[in-house]
Amino acid sequence: MPNLESSLSQQPEPLQQQSEKQPEKVYLPRTSESEHLRKIRHTASHVMAMAVQKLFPKAQVTIGPWIENGFYYDFDSPEPFTEKDLKAIKKEMTKIINRKLPVTREEISREEAERRIKEINEPYKLEILEGLEAPITIYHLGDQWWDLCAGPHLESTVELNPDAIALESVAGAYWRGDETKAQLQRIYGTAWETPEQLAEYKRRKEEALKRDHRKLGKELGLFIFADPVGPGLPLWTPKGTVLRSTLEDFLKQEQVKRGYLPVVTPHIGRVDLFKISGHWQNYKEDMFPMMAEDDDARQAEQGFALKPMNCPFHIQIYKSELRSYRELPMRLAEFGTVYRYEQSGELGGLTRVRGFTVDDSHLFVTPEQLDEEFLSVVDLTLSVFKNLQLKNFRARLSFRDPALDKYIGSDEAWDKAESAIRRAVETLGMDHFEGIGEAAFYGPKLDFIFQDALDREWQLGTAQVDYNLPERFDLEYVAEDSSRKRPVMIHRAPFGSLERLVGILIEEYAGDFPLWLSPVQVRLLPVGEEQLPFAKEVAAKMRSLNIRVEVDNSGDRLGKQIRNAEKEKIPVMAVIGAKEVEANSLSVRIREAGKETQDLGAIPVEQVIERVKGAIANYSHF
Repeated sequence: MPNLESSLSQQPEPLQQQSEKQPEKVYLPRTSESEHLRKIRHTASHVMAMAVQKLFPKAQVTIGPWIENGFYYDFDSPEPFTEKDLKAIKKEMTKIINRKLPVTREEISREEAERRIKEINEPYKLEILEGLEAPITIYHLGDQWWDLCAGPHLESTVELNPDAIALESVAGAYWRGDETKAQLQRIYGTAWETPEQLAEYKRRKEEALKRDHRKLGKELGLFIFADPVGPGLPLWTPKGTVLRSTLEDFLKQEQVKRGYLPVVTPHIGRVDLFKISGHWQNYKEDMFPMMAEDDDARQAEQGFALKPMNCPFHIQIYKSELRSYRELPMRLAEFGTVYRYEQSGELGGLTRVRGFTVDDSHLFVTPEQLDEEFLSVVDLTLSVFKNLQLKNFRARLSFRDPALDKYIGSDEAWDKAESAIRRAVETLGMDHFEGIGEAAFYGPKLDFIFQDALDREWQLGTAQVDYNLPERFDLEYVAEDSSRKRPVMIHRAPFGSLERLVGILIEEYAGDFPLWLSPVQVRLLPVGEEQLPFAKEVAAKMRSLNIRVEVDNSGDRLGKQIRNAEKEKIPVMAVIGAKEVEANSLSVRIREAGKETQDLGAIPVEQVIERVKGAIANYSHF
C-alpha cells in the first residue's frame, strides 16, 4: 500500500484570506445549486418566448428549459434570428418585465390542453403534450401568454431584474435532438440575481475566449481539425504529438512503479464481444454503425464494431489463461483509442470528440484485495493531479438511480461496489458528493470533478468497481484452497480522455505549459550568424539529454526573436551574443504562467542544462 500522505496534502486548500484592497470575489451559483435562480431562469425563458412571439408572430415555441448558466428556447421560425433581432427581443423582454405581470399556474385536463393548443395552432406543443403525465400544468404570464410547463417560476415578472439578463447567441437545433426532424433555432440567454453577477459572468466568458483551447491550440500549432477527415477527429501536429507523448510517458513511468503491465488491443472487435459486455444493448446509440459483410449478416447483427471501450479486450487477455490467486492483483494498462458516435451538435474542440485515447487500466483483484487496490488507484490519480498542478477538484460518487432500469447485475453486486467506493473516500477524508444516476451501466464510479481557473467544472479521472462484467464473462481464478472464485474488476483512468485533458490543460495554463510539459522547453536566440554554430552545438548537447530545444535561425532582430518566443509561450529563452560564446554561457530569460518574463542574466551553459534537467525531473519551473 503506497503512502497516501503526500497525495492527500494536495487536495483543495481553503482560499487564502484576501487583503482588504482586493475586491470580494463575485460568486456565481449554478442553476442546480439555487432554487431561486432556477425560478429566475425559468421565468426569464418564458418572458423571452413571449417577446419572440410578439415580435415574430409566425414563430412557434417548442421547449425552453433552464441550463446551468442560463436558459434557452427552441423556435420554429421562417425567419432566421440575427444579432439585431436579439437586441430587439431583449428590449421587448424589458417591457414585459416592467409591466409586472403575475406568473400563475393552472392545472387542466388533457382534453382542455389539447383544445387550447389547437386553438393557437402550436403543433409542437401537441407532441409535447402526448409525452406528459397527469396532472397537466400550464403557466401564464398575465393573461397574454402561456406554455405547458411543470415549473418552478417566480410569482411575478417584477422579481426579474432586466439589467441582470442578457441574450447571448442563436444556434441551430433539431427537434427532439433528431437529425431527421425539423431544424429549429435556439436562442441562448442568461439571467442572474444581480447586475454584478451578470458582469462577472461576462468577464469570465471573455477570459474563456482568450483561453479557448481551440484558439490557443491553433496559435501554438498543437492540433487541427480538417473537413476532409471529419468533425470530432483531431489531427495532432508534431508539437501536439510531443505534448501527448509527454503526458503518456509521465503516466507510464508512474504505472511501472506501481506494478502495471502494458498491453495493446485492436481498434475493432466482433459485435458478439460487446453483446456479452452489454455495450451493444446499453450503449449502441453511442457506437459507430456495425461493419457487416452483407445484408444477411447485418440482419443477424454479425459483424465488427469500432470499440467504444477497452475493457472487453482486457478481459480477454485475463481470460486467456486460468489465473491463480498468486497472480492477483493483475493490473493491465493501455493507452487505447476508442470511438463514440457523438452527435455533430455536441462536438466541441478536444473536450467532445468522436475518437479519443483513454489511459485505461483494468485491475483484476480478489474480493479481499479490493479496498487496498482501490485506494492505490485513488493515490495514483491524486499523484497525477499534483504533478499537473490541478488542485481544485472534488470527488463525485457516481451511483445508480434505483428508479432506472438501464443497469445490469444484481442489487447485491451494486451495493457491494458502492460500499467499496464510499469506504475509500471516507478513509481518505476526501471532499465528495453523490451523483445519483451518474453510474456506468455495469458499475458505480468515483469521478474526479475539476474546477478550472474560470470556475467551470470538468470530469477528468475516474475509477470504477465492477462485479458485473466478471460475472458476464465468467471470469475465474484458483483460490488458495483450490476452489474457483470470481475476481472483482477495477476500471481506472486518471486522465480520462487524453484529448479532453489536453484541452483543459491548455485553458487552465492559458497555453503557458510548465517546463516539463512544454512541447518546446528551451529556445536559443543567436544575435547574429556568427553565433549560430555555438547555438547549434548547445542545442545538440541539450537534445542528447532529452531536453526539447529549438534554435531560432530566422535571422530576425533579437527583439523580434524574443517577442516570437514569448508569443509562442516558450518557458526558457536563451540569448547568445559574442560575450556568451566567449564565456560559454547563455543569457537566460524565463516565463511562467501569469507572470512577466524574467531576465536572469548570463549563466554558464552547464548550469543552465542542469537546472533545466532538474526542473523537468521535479515537474517544476526553471
